[in-house]
Amino acid sequence: MKKIIVAGGSGFIGTNLCDYLSNDNHVICIDNFSSSSDKNISHLKNKKNFQFINHNICESLDIKVDQIYNLACPASPKRYQNLPLETIQACIDGSRSLLDLAIQNNAVILQASTSEIYGDPIVHPQDEQYFGNVNLNGPRSCYDEGKRMAETIFYNYKNLFAADVRVARIFNTFGPYMEVDDGRVISNFINQSLLGKNITIYGDGKQTRSFCYIDDMILGLTSLMNSDFSKPINIGNVKERSILSTAEMIIELTNSKSQIIFKSLPENDPLQRRPDIKLAEEKINFKPKVPFEVGLEKTILYFERLMS
Repeated sequence: MKKIIVAGGSGFIGTNLCDYLSNDNHVICIDNFSSSSDKNISHLKNKKNFQFINHNICESLDIKVDQIYNLACPASPKRYQNLPLETIQACIDGSRSLLDLAIQNNAVILQASTSEIYGDPIVHPQDEQYFGNVNLNGPRSCYDEGKRMAETIFYNYKNLFAADVRVARIFNTFGPYMEVDDGRVISNFINQSLLGKNITIYGDGKQTRSFCYIDDMILGLTSLMNSDFSKPINIGNVKERSILSTAEMIIELTNSKSQIIFKSLPENDPLQRRPDIKLAEEKINFKPKVPFEVGLEKTILYFERLMS
C-alpha cells in the first residue's frame, strides 16, 4: 500500500482524488482551507486509509511518503483574485516545500498545472509546445504566472536534484465537490438555473471551452503519476463547445425558467480553450470517456442535494 500526499486535498479535484486513491492507498490530505471547505472531506474522515493534516504547504513537512500530488492553490478566478499574493506564494514556496519533501523521500511528485499557463491563446488547439499568451499585469496573472513559475521550479529541481516530477496541465474540469460560489462557468450556471435566477454570460457567449468531467480527470492524473513520463502533458477533453450552448443545455437539463443575460467580458478572459491531447493519448493512454451531458446530469444532482 502506497503512502500518498494530496496537497490541497479538500478542494474540488483534491477531494475527488482523495476519494479515489484512499480505496487502495494510505492517503494524507493536506489543506489549510484558505480556498476550500472541510465539508468536502467530511465523508472521508472515518475511512481507515484516510488521514487529514491542517497545514500550509509553504511551511516544511516531515512525513514518510511515496507519492505527492500538489493541487494546493486557489483555482477559481474569484478565489485567486481575492488572494493574489497567497496564490503566488502557494505556487512558489509551496512547490519548493513539497519538492524538498519528495527528494527527502525519493518520492514521485505531480504538479497540477493548468491550461491557464497558455493565457488567451493565439494557437488553437493548444499543445504542450505552445509558450502561451499571458498578460503579466492582468487580473488573472497571479494564477497564470504563478503556475508557470511552479513548472519552472519543478524542472529546475529535476535538473539540479534529480527530482522525479510529473506535470499535468489541467483543462476546464467540472463535477461533484465544486464550490457553490467558486465563480466557474459550470457551477455558476447550474446554481443560477436551480434557483431560477438569470444566467449570467460574460461576453457574447461565443467564446469556447472544452469541459472534462472529474472522473476522466482523476484517471488522467493517476495514470500520469504512475507513468515514467516527466514532461508537461495536457489532460482534458477535446470536445469544444460555446459558453452559450452550455448555458442552454443546463437550462434544459434543470427544467429551469432562468433567462440568459449578457455582461461585458472580463479582462484577459480567454476566447478559446481546447487541449491537444495527442501526447496524453500516446504516453499515458488517456482518452476521456464521460459524455458532457452525463457529467452535467451528475453535477446537477450533486448541487440539488446540497440545496435540499
